[in-house]
Amino acid sequence: MREIQPEQERLTTDDVEGAMGTSTLRLLRGLLDVAQQSGVAVARKASLTHTELSALEQLTRADHGPGELARHLGVTSAAASGIVDRLVARGHVERRPHEADRRRTQVALTDSGRAEVLGHLMPMFTALDELDRSLTPDERAVVDRYLAGAIDAITRVL
Repeated sequence: MREIQPEQERLTTDDVEGAMGTSTLRLLRGLLDVAQQSGVAVARKASLTHTELSALEQLTRADHGPGELARHLGVTSAAASGIVDRLVARGHVERRPHEADRRRTQVALTDSGRAEVLGHLMPMFTALDELDRSLTPDERAVVDRYLAGAIDAITRVL
């Protein structure tokens, strides 16, 4: 049996497997698994690589420089440049001069890129919005606390 050494106590794999036995943790694990699969499926439907789709999703939040985009995607600057080139060729993003420093370049999502991402993800967003609206304020507080704690726990491995 392999030992796992967290920050403050020693747990065995049996301890971890037992802790993952609650319905809440099984459902969370299922959510994480389905979320990962959905990215691959959406990328395939859009004829994009998973990394290209991730770039488009990142750019829905804000414009980024190529280096910053590379860091978010976990790829080299050269790889990010190739991703941007392919997305520019498809009309999904464009390179623009940085607003504050004209020597720098920003990568911005185009209407085509936004439509590509949202067109595939809108059914999911609609269903999640409907589910969210069905929560009472007390239920939402519990879900918010749980999800914030789950994000914190998952972030510890990053």
